[in-house]
Amino acid sequence: MRYRLTFVAGVVLGYVLGTRAGRERYEQLKKTAQQFAQNPAVRNTAESAAHQGREFAGKAYHVVSDKVGDRVPESVADRVRHLRDRATHNGGEDDWGTSNT
Repeated sequence: MRYRLTFVAGVVLGYVLGTRAGRERYEQLKKTAQQFAQNPAVRNTAESAAHQGREFAGKAYHVVSDKVGDRVPESVADRVRHLRDRATHNGGEDDWGTSNT
C-alpha cells in the first residue's frame, strides 16, 4: 500500500511540474510566434505573396474560362461571362473586396 501511495504521489507531482513547464514553453513559443508575425519584413512578404496569389488566380480564371467556355453548359458559360464582366465593370473589385489587379 505504501508503494502504491508513493507511486501516485510521484505521478501527481510529475504531472503538476510537467504541466507547469509545458505551459511556460507554450507561452514562450506563442510569444516568439507573435513577434515573428509582427516583424515588418515578414508582414510585407506575406502581403506581397497574397497579392501575387490573387493576381495569378485572376489570370488563371480568365485563361480557363476562355478555353473551357465553349465546352461547358450554356448556363455555366453565362455565369462565367457575367462574373468576368462584373469584375471589369466594378473597377477590379471582387466579392471579397480586394483588387484583382
